[in-house]
Amino acid sequence: MQNNHKSIGFYLIVFFSILRLNLSAQSVGQNIVERILPGNSSKFTVEIQPSEGSDWFEISSAGDQILLKGNNGVSVASALYYYLTEYAHCQITWNGTNLNLPEKLPAIPQPVRKTTPYEYRYYLNYCTFNYSMSWWDWNRWEKEIDWMALHGINMPLAITGEEYIWDEVYRSYGFSDADLDSFFSGPAYFSWFWMGNLDGWGGPLPKSWKESHRDLQLKILKRERELGMKPVLPAFTGHVPASFKKFFPNAKLKQTNWGNDFGDTYILDANDPLFAEIGRKFLEMQSKIYGTDHLYSADTFNENTPPSDEPAYLSALSSKVFEGMKAADPEAVWVMQGWLFYSHREFWKAPQIKGLLDAVPNNRMIILDLAAEIEPVWKRTEAFYGKQWIWNMLHNFGGNISLFGRIETVASQPAAALNDPASGKLKGIGLTMEAIEQNPVLYELMTDNTWLNSPIELNGWLKKYIRNRYGNESENLKKAWDILVKTVYNGQTIRDGAESIIVSRPTFEGFRRWARTKLNYAPEDLLPAWKLFVNAIPECGKSDGFQYDLVDVTRQVLANYALPLQQEIAKAYRENDKTKFNKLSAEFIELIGDMDRLLATRQDFLLGTWVADARNCGTTDKEKALYEQNAKDLITLWGDANNRLFEYSCRQWSGLLTDFYKPRWQQFFADVNANWGKFDQTTFDGKIKQWEWSWVTTRKDYPVKPVGNSAKIAEELYQKYVTRIIPLTQVMAPIKYDY
Repeated sequence: MQNNHKSIGFYLIVFFSILRLNLSAQSVGQNIVERILPGNSSKFTVEIQPSEGSDWFEISSAGDQILLKGNNGVSVASALYYYLTEYAHCQITWNGTNLNLPEKLPAIPQPVRKTTPYEYRYYLNYCTFNYSMSWWDWNRWEKEIDWMALHGINMPLAITGEEYIWDEVYRSYGFSDADLDSFFSGPAYFSWFWMGNLDGWGGPLPKSWKESHRDLQLKILKRERELGMKPVLPAFTGHVPASFKKFFPNAKLKQTNWGNDFGDTYILDANDPLFAEIGRKFLEMQSKIYGTDHLYSADTFNENTPPSDEPAYLSALSSKVFEGMKAADPEAVWVMQGWLFYSHREFWKAPQIKGLLDAVPNNRMIILDLAAEIEPVWKRTEAFYGKQWIWNMLHNFGGNISLFGRIETVASQPAAALNDPASGKLKGIGLTMEAIEQNPVLYELMTDNTWLNSPIELNGWLKKYIRNRYGNESENLKKAWDILVKTVYNGQTIRDGAESIIVSRPTFEGFRRWARTKLNYAPEDLLPAWKLFVNAIPECGKSDGFQYDLVDVTRQVLANYALPLQQEIAKAYRENDKTKFNKLSAEFIELIGDMDRLLATRQDFLLGTWVADARNCGTTDKEKALYEQNAKDLITLWGDANNRLFEYSCRQWSGLLTDFYKPRWQQFFADVNANWGKFDQTTFDGKIKQWEWSWVTTRKDYPVKPVGNSAKIAEELYQKYVTRIIPLTQVMAPIKYDY
């Protein structure tokens, strides 16, 4: 009898444990519905049914309610978004949201079930954490995690708070503030610090940041795991402080340099016993504080050339990295960005790639084909020689604001790879952009591949996108999008979106190193789309997504127009026509002001938000000043006044246009006038660098709320500029680009 009581007690414990887990799972699903549709969650019933195998969801009507079923929180969130887009004609993007639900929810005639062919749906790039996320608080992260779940993401990179772990590890060896202050970068530069490209720039990093972002990472991971995601955490690749030699004088260190602008960094030799020890200690500390899902990101030689091209050397290196992971976590799986095989392809030939990869078991490594929509590396590596891999869209570099994308590639190629017998162990798709919050169409399209095993029919998909985004099946906008597909989104000729000459350090040339102005279409070909957007104002003007797109298309047209106008200014100087030079220069300055006024109407395009969010991260005036300088530096000079990366992360933002780009061009025009006939570009660059650095380090607030009416200003600018643009674009002399 006593044993029977024990058995009954055991089964009751199991029963209530399962019941508690199920109730917890249901609440996770119901909570995301309430966050997305406040006050409407009672119209939905959520059922989470954990199961083995591929992720799935099902939607159906149950009386007046919509039933959402799935095997985890991500699947249920995906079910919700499928219903919102397919039946309620809604949409949620970073740049415009339509959640105008009808009073009575549309019924689902027959249950719909979807299963994903992709085990992994990866999200984020190291760079995203700085070009977009440097100053995010929990409120912003919560929205992003919900966006991830709605769009089927289940494998996010999660590197917030990594600096806290490293601080703990090095202090356990006796390192002091003085030893670490020159190691940790400022918050806007973590991506490149974590990848071993630089030390200390933008620092020293306050203790308050390390602790607050430890706490933020705990919230991020808790929510992601509740939803069924498996976050990818970092691992050790050898990057150590310069002060490492002080504590370990016999350590085998190698100096490396990421282009001479940030000084040397130090890499611990993988054959040094300390490599395995520190790697293990880091993962143990990380697991203790953040837990683990056994997925670890580690990138060796990111944009740095290895000291040897011997396959045996590269194999030994990767073996040491992986053994360090396994020592701390026997279930470790190495997730590697495949960027090095693209960016340094002259080094990474077949023997070198095989050497690096073959040392790790095939089922313990996942390769991210980081820019598969630009150049699919899997096709020249026999699908990464047997490793698991993920097809990714990179799309955006540096957070630059430009209408651009390979829309037809994104619609067709994930499924083409999935169904290609040569694709080996393709296990997933992903988004690896350097920055987000732009070109929402590309991200809606890419994530719609998640629940499909066949190509997306683009024309039909765009019609649905237009209705969901604008709340209107506008013929004007259908025609406009046909033009956008053939122009800005054709994905030809150039690698990434063109910049405007406005954001270039002033010059008579048609481009600068990072202000790449070459377009993938004739600029006048975009004008009919602009006209169609303006014509659609009466029918779609109240739509949030339409207002964003109207501003963005207008911005792009004017940004393009700046180049032929600037080239006419250069021509006037060469022809010694000072009157024409001054007239066109005034028009150029006026154009910048008009663009700023337009962009000020949308929260998406405000410098003030970026700067204010940075300052809000500080707990003292000193910290606030440091973070403000980090924020302004990254999007202008990138580094110091002589840094080669200036303008790599340029932004067409209100506030930046009038307070940085406009006065810079005004100084250029004034200097040319003062030195007419003998203007020297090198002398001007030397002076303007110092002005730029002064701007970066000067305290200033900018508007954080939009002002003005997007539609009215866009329509006004259309009437003002449309007749000016075509004559200049058609007579502009071809520019000889050297990139």
